Amino acid sequence: MKILYVHQYFKTPKEGGSIRSYYLAKGLVAAGHQVTMITTHNGSYQVKNCDGIEVHYLPVPYDNSFGFLQRIWAFWSFVRQAKKEALKLSKHDLAYVMTTPLTTGFIATYLKKELNLPYYFEVGDLWPEAPIQIGAIKNKWLKKWLYSLEKRFYFEAEKVIALSPAIRNYIEKVSPNTKVYVIPNMADCSFFEAEYSIGDFSENNQFQITYCGALGKANHLEFFIEAAQKSKEAQLPIHFNVIGYGSEMKRLKSMAKRLKNLSFYPHSGKKCVKRLLSKSDAVYVSFKDIKVLGTGSPNKFFDSLAAGKLTVINFDGWIKNLVEKNKCGFYHDPLSPESFVRKIKVFLESPELLAKYQRNGRKLAELYYDKDIQITKLLKILNNQYKFEVTDSEVYILTA
Repeated sequence: MKILYVHQYFKTPKEGGSIRSYYLAKGLVAAGHQVTMITTHNGSYQVKNCDGIEVHYLPVPYDNSFGFLQRIWAFWSFVRQAKKEALKLSKHDLAYVMTTPLTTGFIATYLKKELNLPYYFEVGDLWPEAPIQIGAIKNKWLKKWLYSLEKRFYFEAEKVIALSPAIRNYIEKVSPNTKVYVIPNMADCSFFEAEYSIGDFSENNQFQITYCGALGKANHLEFFIEAAQKSKEAQLPIHFNVIGYGSEMKRLKSMAKRLKNLSFYPHSGKKCVKRLLSKSDAVYVSFKDIKVLGTGSPNKFFDSLAAGKLTVINFDGWIKNLVEKNKCGFYHDPLSPESFVRKIKVFLESPELLAKYQRNGRKLAELYYDKDIQITKLLKILNNQYKFEVTDSEVYILTA
């Protein structure tokens, strides 16, 4: 099958960031499918072969520091250029169109109307619900228009791939007749080696907790900095690490400049992230205290599971339930950094309990979230043979 894959922010492992589309596309190629990727970068127009994936790079500048209007311009520029690029290509059998942003839906419906190309629509974040709840979109007429577009994009899709059960439940309410499947983000158990913590923690052997990912407003790393401050006041032997890039980096560094127990590392490729996680005991996953942000499938949560780390989260939702049910981490109230101190002390004082939780995380990754399992799910969906297996995890995903 010839598949046209559309993802505005396609990345390879060397580039870092979210590489879900790289894994899925590579898995499709390994299964005998021909995959053409349409994406963007900050350079000139290029066509490259990336591990069997024919990648068309369109010149659409984008940076996490962009303001709202700059982002909108980048979204529309990609829509316009991607449509033109698709017309230049040979006939495909299926389009696989990935959000965010929601505007990629214009590409999907264009392909269906003009090229008679059915499409699968992958939804990783709830647009426009997320920016509306965050407060980035306030005009009531714009909200109404965006909600109508969202419904249309779901309805027109051959199938929708949701990255979480919460997203699936939302889409089924918005578009009841749409076929929706859950393929969460993936744990790369073959890349990350589980390294469990041993020994007692002290000033000479500090507990290392790491945040990896975007440094944007939605991530609200103030919670992480406040946890570091309270840990310092409690004289806990913990060192906090941040690796990533985003619009809030400069401000966050300024906030944390007096904290000697917190270090920043530049955005790096996957190998650098692996090295930092290998030295870490826990991974911190953070979002602003807004309900919709708990519906996603955070990439670094699954890296934490694969690397065998204690996972600390500060948001409610299906991930919180998964962490607590499988005893692989804990939730702390983001508005109470004291709750972080209280809960982390339990693991500092019991290395055996910490190692147990870390092993539970790796086991969860291997059994249900390994990347090969997620690729197999997509292949079965393509062949119209996919169904959930009756296991505790899958039953949970169906009912969450």
